[in-house]
Amino acid sequence: MQPLKYRLANASDVESLVALINQAYRTTTGASWTSEQDIVAGDRINHQQLLDSLNQQNFSLFVAEMVEDLESALVACIGLTFQQNAVEIGTFCVHSRWQNQGIGKHVLKYAEKKALEELPSLTHYEMFVLDARTELIQYYERCGYSKTACVESYPIDANVGQPLIDLKLQHMTKSVIKEM
Repeated sequence: MQPLKYRLANASDVESLVALINQAYRTTTGASWTSEQDIVAGDRINHQQLLDSLNQQNFSLFVAEMVEDLESALVACIGLTFQQNAVEIGTFCVHSRWQNQGIGKHVLKYAEKKALEELPSLTHYEMFVLDARTELIQYYERCGYSKTACVESYPIDANVGQPLIDLKLQHMTKSVIKEM
């Protein structure tokens, strides 16, 4: 795997990020294993939602690029929403062409490290995963996350797609281990 180059997303990235996120979450192509296409209909995100997120003071969206033949290819993104002593990880996806190559694990580790740099008082990471996505929950468990007792309703009013089956959001958390 070629090294990834990380940077903060900006408004000029919105069009390509919307395409990346919707492709990763809502289609089954290439080596994709993260698609929600059979359980959620409609786009995962639109331009305005992404712009609104980028304008939030407590939110950072990082993009991961790979340089191929002198061209930068957008391969992944991950969002961090900072709270008091926690950070919620979301808007996390890897383009289906690049899945199953360990990129997601690198991107997640980068985001966890970056969150701790930004918020040294950080005690834990958290995320919400669709409960029907058992393979994704198992992936995060292998990355050190644990399911909590918190299960929330699918956010139908958030305009992130319409569930095709009964869905809930499973809360997961991971304690921060600070190096000495």
